[in-house]
Amino acid sequence: MSDIHLITVGKLKNKNILALEQDYLKRLKNIKFTIHELKSQSENLHKEEELILKKIDSFNFNYSLILLTEFGKTFDSPSLSKYIYNKFELKSNIVFVIGGAAGFGEQIKNKTKEYLSLSLLTYPHQFARLIFIEQIYRAETIYMGHPYNK
Repeated sequence: MSDIHLITVGKLKNKNILALEQDYLKRLKNIKFTIHELKSQSENLHKEEELILKKIDSFNFNYSLILLTEFGKTFDSPSLSKYIYNKFELKSNIVFVIGGAAGFGEQIKNKTKEYLSLSLLTYPHQFARLIFIEQIYRAETIYMGHPYNK
């Protein structure tokens, strides 16, 4: 089983979105998905960056670090599935980060060369998180040949 870790700034409070998120997480069969919620620092980029880096540095496993940003690479769902499963073959774990409202600091950007965009549109963090989790579930179903993507 491969692991995906999502580091996100801010806590998801909307119970309806949380219920949808939990539904997709329960459906995952071959991916262990862990969410790490960090406290927002009221748009203080330096403090948020420190929290994110501390969380990343706490991981005791090999991983690929990918920042979710509107400036990242875009994929269609089948291509995203292939991208994720190729990462699993190389390192087995993936750490994605959704930053705070101020974005990402230079130290975090220097830790990776990989940026992923969910869309050219900008979403509130809670929607981006839900869309991302749904896309991970969709990636798994595509890889497994399940008809969900049809």
